[in-house]
Amino acid sequence: MSDHDHARSPRPLTRRRALAALAAGPLLLAPPLRAATRQPVVVLTAYPEEVTSRFEAAFEKAQPDYRLQLVWRMPHDALPYLQAPGQSGVDVYWSASPRTFAALKKDGALRALALDRSGLPARIGGTQLADPDGTYTATEMAGYGFVFDARRLAALGLSAPQDWADLAAPGWHGQMTLPIPARVGFAPVMVDIVLQAFGWERGWALWSAIAGNAALVGNGSTFITDEVGSGRRALGLTIDFFAAAAIASGATLRFAYPRHGGLNPAHIAITASAPHPDGALAFARFVLSDAGQTLLATPAIRKLPVRPAVYAQLPPDQFNPFEAARAGGYDYDGSRSPNRLSLVAALFEQTLVAEHAQRAELWRRLHAAEAAGRPVAEARRWLEQVPLSEAEAADPALLARFRRMEGAAPGALSEVELAWRERASAWRQQAEQALA
Repeated sequence: MSDHDHARSPRPLTRRRALAALAAGPLLLAPPLRAATRQPVVVLTAYPEEVTSRFEAAFEKAQPDYRLQLVWRMPHDALPYLQAPGQSGVDVYWSASPRTFAALKKDGALRALALDRSGLPARIGGTQLADPDGTYTATEMAGYGFVFDARRLAALGLSAPQDWADLAAPGWHGQMTLPIPARVGFAPVMVDIVLQAFGWERGWALWSAIAGNAALVGNGSTFITDEVGSGRRALGLTIDFFAAAAIASGATLRFAYPRHGGLNPAHIAITASAPHPDGALAFARFVLSDAGQTLLATPAIRKLPVRPAVYAQLPPDQFNPFEAARAGGYDYDGSRSPNRLSLVAALFEQTLVAEHAQRAELWRRLHAAEAAGRPVAEARRWLEQVPLSEAEAADPALLARFRRMEGAAPGALSEVELAWRERASAWRQQAEQALA
């Protein structure tokens, strides 16, 4: 993603208490004896202050013997921070970064969570919520889908999409935007959701048509909501919490979850070197309690809780992923293909992003020819092809090669990527000839 690291040092006082102390005068700056004996709990997180400040206040009210110290790190900086000596004094890691938690577990850097898991399912659909070995567990989920301007759709005569395949229709041409997977962190999973739901070949055919209808965004995920909120596009492909943040800031937008969805869970864990393990466990229990889960679902935060019973307390229009999963909507299994996400992003880049303007124009012409009653089957066949079979994409050596490239600075294209690009270019030429 495009987020940058705005690291914060641990802060033993909340802003509220610090300002109150200063206002009271120098004689009152020393905290009372009880406050001085409160046990710190150091939490490393990537959540923004509008989330952490509310949890800080609620936790310290529920557990007055503890005080939170919050350290902010984005996921790509969190792993080295937690691999430093003494794990940098961190008690709790709480963030949306499954790979970081998996890496910490592999390093033996997490301790077992002694939690009562009553009412907390281990899975939702195809998504695993709890580490089978009990070292970390999900606290909330984010869902992929469509942010849109309902008034703009009505003016265009378009209905809100029910699923990904709806976006391949001619009416969406030029009216939507999608993030480029190789340049926006959450987007590779979004691509893979479609590949799992519809199959490799049909999935790539859909992405070709969707990308042909869309404007591409590579500068950061929040720009998707900017594009739709500004009226430049009617719809964007994103994650629910980006849409929720825009709506909370006053944007008149809506968000729809597709029939075939995917979930990105955030997790919590206690470090192996936690200097305050009792407080760490108390915080983890609070986040997963009815109170903590309800707080996550408030309009100010807008997360999807992992405790199903909490949804009964929420407004009736609140999306319930557990109900959607029971209907078969969340069969996507991220653990099936984490190693192929880098390959999928690279393949998308060379086949659908390279020469995108030409591909988009070919899809526009195909739709026009189809509306005029002309045969378009040959042109469609050339545009929908993908230069790699699913069996080839599962080759361990190829997967390892692209996994190593993840996070590296852009460089010269590999021979494999050049071959993909050249083949896709040749197929576009064949499609152009078929439409001539």
